[in-house]
Amino acid sequence: MAVKFNPSRLKLARTRRQLTLKALADRVGMSSRMVSEHEKEYCKHIPQEETIEAFSQALNYPVSFFLEQDSIESVDKETVSFRSLKSMRAAQEHAAIGAGQLGVMLNDFFEARFNLPSVNVPDYRGIEPEASAEAVRQEWGIGYVSIGNMIHLLEKHGVRVFSLAENTQDVDAFSFWKDGVPYIFLNTMKSGERSRFDAAHELGHLVLHRHGVPQGRDAEYEADRFASALLMPKVTVLPYKGRAMTIESILKLKAKWKVSAMALIVQMKNVGVLSEWQYKNLIITASKMGLRTREIDGIPRERSLVFDKIVSSLDEEKGGLLILAKELHLPLDELSALLFRMGVVHSGNISIRKESQLNKKPHLTLVT
Repeated sequence: MAVKFNPSRLKLARTRRQLTLKALADRVGMSSRMVSEHEKEYCKHIPQEETIEAFSQALNYPVSFFLEQDSIESVDKETVSFRSLKSMRAAQEHAAIGAGQLGVMLNDFFEARFNLPSVNVPDYRGIEPEASAEAVRQEWGIGYVSIGNMIHLLEKHGVRVFSLAENTQDVDAFSFWKDGVPYIFLNTMKSGERSRFDAAHELGHLVLHRHGVPQGRDAEYEADRFASALLMPKVTVLPYKGRAMTIESILKLKAKWKVSAMALIVQMKNVGVLSEWQYKNLIITASKMGLRTREIDGIPRERSLVFDKIVSSLDEEKGGLLILAKELHLPLDELSALLFRMGVVHSGNISIRKESQLNKKPHLTLVT
């Protein structure tokens, strides 16, 4: 017996699993052409229940996901900042955009049930990255102190920060604006220090390139300059000028700003703390120590407290993540991957006031 079926959800699930039409067709025992027909918006071939079940098993998505009639909003590729576009395969790019679509869906679900922090991300198009970073610090009331937690800061100002559990570093981070809401996605394979820099880099894109991200080296260089200035303000780095900087002192000092050794060396060069000779020697030494890809005495990776608290508030005793996955008709692995593989987090930084009635939105606040 034929049932209702959502073709766009089949395509999304396939791209998330990075399968070609042929690969999925081989798994379900049909032709590539027939799978393609099932993905078309006006599908003439409504699949039978056994066919949908075959799609479900092949893609590890629940049958109910394909039967939901609500459309999942598209994310325009032209609005997305990809840091490693040249090294990405098409399948990786499509899968990442699919993660973006799921993130938007999750945000819509959360916004309908919780009062999330309102968006407060300035538009500094046309302004130099360093000046923009300083302006963000002043507007957000940070001053020149070291940023304790980059993700918490972003969430406080309305940025929706999701994680990516893509099994590759070719997709390290990306961001975009959608319906006036800023989104950032961070790869969980990166070190804590590099993830913080990625978060600041993507904030740079949101601030500097709000109405479309110009792909290319110039845009990436601008976002890097913004991130460096945001995490390591010039005024806090300059006092070290004239000191004898060794790799040991760099490894000790990087904890002050919670950045990688390489990022600190580059910023010290950019603001005039290091001479060209000092810079080259430190880069050579750091490279020999493997500090381009790893950290010594690294920091824990940051994660979202907003999403942790939302999930734990749904049902602390029965497993909020499982309940959420069932309600959204999503596989648990996809949900966990987007929400920092979250568990119950106890913290005084974020609190949610629960209401006894479902039609009342709990208000989520950041407590300083």
